[in-house]
Amino acid sequence: MIAQLRRHWLLLLLLVAGAVLRVLATIAYRPAIIYVDSVHYLENMRSLKPDQLNPIGYSVLLRPLVEIGGLTTVVIVQHVVGLLLGVAIYALARRLGVYRWLAALAAAPLLLDAYQVQIEQNIMAETAFDVLLVALLWVLLGWGVPNWKRAALAGLILGAAFALRTIGVTLVVAVLLYLVVVGAAWRTSVWRVVVRSAAMLAAFAIPFGAYVGYVHAETGRWAISGAENQVLYGRTAVVANCAKLPLDEGTRLFCPKEPLGERMGVDRYAHNRYGDPNWPGELPPGTTKPQLAKEFSGIVLRHQPFDVAWAAGKDFLKGFAPTRTTSPDDVPLERWQFQLSYPNLQDEKTAQASEKFGGMEPHVNKGPATVLRAYQLNGGFTPGLVLGIAGLIALAAAFGVGRAKQSRLRAAALLPVSAAVVLLLGSAAFEFSWRYQLPGLVLFPLAGALGLTALLGRSQQRPPLAAYPDKVDSEALDDFKDRHGDPAFAPLVVVIAAYNEAGGIGPVLANMPKTCSGLPVDVLVVVDGAEDDTAEVAAAHGAYVCAAPVNRGQGAALRLGYHLAAQGGAQYIATTDADGQYDNDELPVLLQPILEGRADFVTGSRRLGQEDADSRLRWVGVRVFAVLASILTRKKLTDTSFGFRAMRAGLACSVTLREPQYQSSELLLGVLGTGGRVVELPMTMRRRGDGSSKKGPGLVYGANYARVMTGTWWREYVLRPAWRTRTGRTARTSG
Repeated sequence: MIAQLRRHWLLLLLLVAGAVLRVLATIAYRPAIIYVDSVHYLENMRSLKPDQLNPIGYSVLLRPLVEIGGLTTVVIVQHVVGLLLGVAIYALARRLGVYRWLAALAAAPLLLDAYQVQIEQNIMAETAFDVLLVALLWVLLGWGVPNWKRAALAGLILGAAFALRTIGVTLVVAVLLYLVVVGAAWRTSVWRVVVRSAAMLAAFAIPFGAYVGYVHAETGRWAISGAENQVLYGRTAVVANCAKLPLDEGTRLFCPKEPLGERMGVDRYAHNRYGDPNWPGELPPGTTKPQLAKEFSGIVLRHQPFDVAWAAGKDFLKGFAPTRTTSPDDVPLERWQFQLSYPNLQDEKTAQASEKFGGMEPHVNKGPATVLRAYQLNGGFTPGLVLGIAGLIALAAAFGVGRAKQSRLRAAALLPVSAAVVLLLGSAAFEFSWRYQLPGLVLFPLAGALGLTALLGRSQQRPPLAAYPDKVDSEALDDFKDRHGDPAFAPLVVVIAAYNEAGGIGPVLANMPKTCSGLPVDVLVVVDGAEDDTAEVAAAHGAYVCAAPVNRGQGAALRLGYHLAAQGGAQYIATTDADGQYDNDELPVLLQPILEGRADFVTGSRRLGQEDADSRLRWVGVRVFAVLASILTRKKLTDTSFGFRAMRAGLACSVTLREPQYQSSELLLGVLGTGGRVVELPMTMRRRGDGSSKKGPGLVYGANYARVMTGTWWREYVLRPAWRTRTGRTARTSG
């Protein structure tokens, strides 16, 4: 259990933070936040009238929860569900091969976004709708290409989503697109694609048809809700150029009195004006308000389709702004922000609903409310720009850019990004509200994580090493004994990890000094499952050779070398690379602080010394990770991945080393975490003398390096027992 928690430590941190936010919200706003729509949902729990603005699905879910424990029970359930949704997104991302850190980032918006927490504290349908979104993703993505049965189940979920929020009907387009594309991606026959698509549509038609039939039975109208006319009227009234429209006596009554350019927002026309029982006055005989509103909207759509589309498109793009503000005439942003006084009390129905369904007067506890508001207004939300970038990454992967062309995650990335686009675009066709952007917190981050994984290629991360010595270590030690017996090493041993370096390691060994600061020097080459003559070349140059039977990574080879050198009597250990990037003549300078007793671990720094950089990305990475390490350890560091370093042999063996590949930061942070005194010195780093780097794609390497660095910090600085005193310090010297 502890091991599992450590593996998923970043998600655990996010969950704890998300839980704290939700506890604060539950305490701050009692019994819940009751918005205008909340009263409608609550009042409709028993009658379930389908002619309301909102569908009846949420009212159906509310009734048993309210009867069990009132409104407080509702919001507690919604908060718990919000946390579980974050876990579900993380688990799905991991199931599809997304890196752990990236999967945690995909879940972070759901867990930490203050607007998400606020809507969970509301008596609103959004949280239940999110459950169906995540269920849809799992059904279609969680077990490979969906068969017709899972496609049918997806159709039923879509029907349920429609019954919760009418906009859910747009998801049919995204799911149908995915079923067609994933069939092509996996070379499924056309017949199977047709069967799966038909199964989805047929299953969706069951709840959809039942709902429409219920509306007809109750109202005598074939409709999907009681609000189509006012919703459409609100959108068209904003752009209607009445002077050029063929309006008759009845439809002209619905033309706004305000001139173009001075119109109110969609929300004002759809709710305030349309909802006024005295507006628009006396109607022509034989007509009704819904009938004429529908006719007016139809005329605008036929004669001004581009104006309506342009207005909706602009509203769609608002959701990707880097900050959250209220545009003129939009739904006020403050509706979805934590307030220091209870909202909507000007409507007497708010207090009545609170007392009737929550058992208390609505009130705010200002302490936690102040914390939540400060968090929300000072960056506690996911910028729309970030969501937009995630969406673009997913689209790039879906279109097969770069490595994504060969990735089966292309279609997987397409589903959440297309679902997000149709939902937000469909909402914008009505009006813009930051509330309508919340499904993007579920869909865009996951889409971006899948897309980025497809673009970078599958993770090459290897499993953590078992405790030393593991099976491979033991076989390598047997090989070493067969080669050399039980030699007594010199006081200073230079350990070199080598994998397929036959062409470059010779000059490195030939230029290695035989003594250093008066101490004899031995060289130990740990050959990490090489497929060439690296071991033979090393032996020919007089080095001790330990050959591991399989390739595990530089970290595994170096750990083996540390222990082997210490067991052979070495007092000090230095490391260098087999590719000739470091200057062996600087070895005495590297060792001197340890011999003088002012350091336990010395590492070179290319930033303090000289660097012949062959990669701009790596140049940036060195600086970024130095800043990150300095923040995590509260020590000034300039280079965390310099391979030329020296240390006391006992220290090298006492640090926990489990990382097979990206080991530099694990060693450095591990030494600092155990109290080791660390000194950085200016050193030289040249380009490789032979061959090519084994690091792999820069972005993949950087992502894994960050993972190891943050994971080591968590282990050494957070989980390490408090009684372990840290007395180390980091010093910098210029010469």
